[in-house]
Amino acid sequence: MARAEAASVNRKSDIVSAAIEIFAEIGYYRATTAQVAERAKISQPYIFRFFATKEALLLAALEVSWTRVVEAFRRAVDLASPDQLERRLIEAYVEILAAHEKEILLQMQAQTIQEAPIRQAMQDGFREVRGMVLEAFRAANMENAEERTLLFLARGMLCNIATSLQLPELMEGGGRK
Repeated sequence: MARAEAASVNRKSDIVSAAIEIFAEIGYYRATTAQVAERAKISQPYIFRFFATKEALLLAALEVSWTRVVEAFRRAVDLASPDQLERRLIEAYVEILAAHEKEILLQMQAQTIQEAPIRQAMQDGFREVRGMVLEAFRAANMENAEERTLLFLARGMLCNIATSLQLPELMEGGGRK
């Protein structure tokens, strides 16, 4: 029984990974569960064994992407001294962009989706990241912690745009001190 459960978890993870790629590449509204199934190398009906709707699949994909950001930032906060904190957070985000670009592109697209559950997932993700960064900056006794948090988040958004538009010059100097 444990083997079947593990296989089921792996298939669910494969479906979410495929959904992240498809949604990031062509957008949520244009993407179909058939395309996700093809990318995951499964049948389309199998997707609905795990996800009742395409929206539920998007929400699962967003949860994966936000969890990755939050966990990376927690590690950076835990390992950084106060004078290294901001630099470590920037490095963590640059690593996420390099290794998980599709997840960030997915988040960018999800920012424009008006459906309440998706908007709520995006709000929750941003609030969690903002709260974590602000708390870390305050704990490090940084001056103007609120403003520095805002600037940190704004820099991250600019990095997202630079990645999306393939304009690395928008990131030059950003965190590479």
